Amino acid sequence: MSYTAQITNALIFVLILQLAGMLFSICFDKYINRDQKKVLVVIILVTFSILLQNHLSYKCSQDSSYRMVRLISDIYGYSIRPVILVLFIKLVNIEKKLTILWVLIAVNFVLHATAVFSNICFTITENNSFFRGPLGYTSFYLSAFLIVYNLIMVFMKYRKNNKLGIIIPFFSSLIIVVAVLLDMNIPFNSHVSFLTVAIFSSSMFYYFWLHQQFEKEREKERRAEQRIQIMISQIQPHFLFNTLSTIQALCRIDPEKAFETAGKFGVYLRQNIDSLGKAQTIPFVKELEHTKAYSDIEQIRFPNIEIIYDIQDEDFNLPALTVQPMVENAIRHGVRIREHGKVEIITRKMINYHEIIIKDNGKGFGMDTAQNSERTHIGIQNVKERIEKICNGSFEIDSRVDVGTTVTMHIPLEDENDTDTE
Repeated sequence: MSYTAQITNALIFVLILQLAGMLFSICFDKYINRDQKKVLVVIILVTFSILLQNHLSYKCSQDSSYRMVRLISDIYGYSIRPVILVLFIKLVNIEKKLTILWVLIAVNFVLHATAVFSNICFTITENNSFFRGPLGYTSFYLSAFLIVYNLIMVFMKYRKNNKLGIIIPFFSSLIIVVAVLLDMNIPFNSHVSFLTVAIFSSSMFYYFWLHQQFEKEREKERRAEQRIQIMISQIQPHFLFNTLSTIQALCRIDPEKAFETAGKFGVYLRQNIDSLGKAQTIPFVKELEHTKAYSDIEQIRFPNIEIIYDIQDEDFNLPALTVQPMVENAIRHGVRIREHGKVEIITRKMINYHEIIIKDNGKGFGMDTAQNSERTHIGIQNVKERIEKICNGSFEIDSRVDVGTTVTMHIPLEDENDTDTE
């Protein structure tokens, strides 16, 4: 066996192993959409059939007595390759039927099937040589159209929310184009064509791509769950009842103050509910408005609390419900017990990031205490994760018993996100 034949056999063995491994993974992958899983399985089976077709066509090209077998094999090869591209498009648009594309596939098959009795597309001569007719590039033209169509569909679907989602489909299309050019310019003298290897690789890339899209969807769902958890943890029944009782009492002794407090209470509730629809970030001034609404109500109930705002920087975005929950923790679990409780909210612009500091002189706590308090821990952990995941920022908390607690958040300048508007 020649050195070239050994390399070819090794390549075929590797490709078959990859297909088998991917088929096994897909069958037991519980995260991929069921319809997409079916399409992937079909892609693997079709890809394997193309490998067999390559091998059969090559073998038949060595013996003229198998001219007709080679002809049928080549008809299948030219007809089935565009099918792979339609299946890739189906993965991106799983809900579409793609009827027109399947009609084009059928027309492509009929044209190449004429090779049995005509050379309009191609034929295998009596001496077992390949001859391309005037419509011999039909399969290539159709494939080029399908590649462009696929890229347009991917771009239209992901251009707004996930621009990076087009990288794998674009790269897969690129390697298929390069493979076709190589096959057209380098005489085919092997069991495996460049295009076959490109199709194998693209199948794997699309499988990885589906996982990538799933992870992004799961991340969105997780963030939505976090926002719901935060909102639920913020709207405490006793706070609502106490606030309403405060407004009721003020109606008798200070109606103007009662009116003002009711307005702030409305702002507080609206901001909590609106936060459910904030997928990314909001301007800091909106979060500050929410924080002040809550703090002002608490100061009416607890006159011993002083809230100090040292706002040196407010031109940046951050996730909704990040500052306000930390201020609420400071008031509810820290400074209420102090004769002169104090909470400072500081923002400043540093060289590489926006810095937010929430500092209090409350009773403080150890981190083990925070972890044992489920509601407090959920609030802190959710804020920390959203600052890190959404803004690529950092979140630190330093608390000392009987001294106080300091929360520090950093929002990188270069990673500011687009503002969500109402």
